[in-house]
Amino acid sequence: MTEASESLKTTPLHSLHLELKGKMVPFAGYDMPVQYPLGILKEHQHTRAKAGLFDVSHMGQVRLTGEDPAAALESLVPGDIKGLARGRMRYTLFLNEQGGILDDLMVTNAGDHLFLVVNAARKDHDVAHMRERLKGKAEVELLDDLALMAFQGPEAAAVLGRFIPEAATMKFMSYLPATFNGIPAIITRSGYTGEDGYEISCDKSDAETIARALLAEDEVEAIGLGARDSLRLEAGLCLYGHDIDETTTPVEAGLEWALSKRRREEGGFPGHAIIKDQLANGAPRRRVGLQPDGRQPAREHTDVCDADGHKIGEVTSGGFGPTASAPVAMGYVDRAHAAVGTPVQLMVRGKPLAAKVAAMPFVPQRYYRG
Repeated sequence: MTEASESLKTTPLHSLHLELKGKMVPFAGYDMPVQYPLGILKEHQHTRAKAGLFDVSHMGQVRLTGEDPAAALESLVPGDIKGLARGRMRYTLFLNEQGGILDDLMVTNAGDHLFLVVNAARKDHDVAHMRERLKGKAEVELLDDLALMAFQGPEAAAVLGRFIPEAATMKFMSYLPATFNGIPAIITRSGYTGEDGYEISCDKSDAETIARALLAEDEVEAIGLGARDSLRLEAGLCLYGHDIDETTTPVEAGLEWALSKRRREEGGFPGHAIIKDQLANGAPRRRVGLQPDGRQPAREHTDVCDADGHKIGEVTSGGFGPTASAPVAMGYVDRAHAAVGTPVQLMVRGKPLAAKVAAMPFVPQRYYRG
């Protein structure tokens, strides 16, 4: 272990990553596997074809309790949390007073509490934010004793069903307390690859046992952060700190679907007036898909220019899409240039690369709909 890596946090699966010869890199303060010997390209393709297991224990798992934690949380997010049925989950956003996105998160109604999953780089901020803003209304508990794994791919349901039969028929965006070979676990059915899949939350002392059992199945490979990034990019999904941040609103980011009708009308969340105006009159810029001509990818921070060479935006995520078999990117452009099919130029290494605004996702999403 290097001196630099000694200062990083580790997940409960760290020793397993090393055993599997994972290439470890710093990520959100943790020593995490970016890839395994299979390599990013094959890990990506394996997840699209079969099933991949990802360690996401660096993310924050939070329990929210109180007299009415849903009403309390609605003061910080624009999602319909009070209307969330027991056993169901929803994607939503922490917002600031300008309507900027402080983080994106998943919220589950677990019956006697709300179960939240927040991004690793933002979990300390999010917990402090909730404790300050919800003081006297809800108790906020960071569940440091839990591990979290994502299990994604078209064969994930069949594999997980061997251990938890009822998991195979779970609804998309639902929650299931279960046992995995006798080990207590919480299963949710969502994911960030565009594929059908699950998240498995368990005590950190049990994580390696569950991981090894899944990896022993023929369909399953360990997948690192590199393929996780290329998978979510092809699926048109945002990465916090890149495609969304405190300077972007949900309307600019194309996340209007996360703003429920009741909350749009009632308000009661930070930045409501700004967001309501953008919903009615349009935002000054929009997150769009970008499809470069040829095979050369455009990376983050690449300038996007119009046909006359005037800067109209910037790439926020970009790379080669293994399933799309082409370079893919997303970024923000001025509203006037946001229509699908609009020709643009991407300034790659100082030279203009022809591209066009493209529809997202770049590959079909295959979430389980029952």
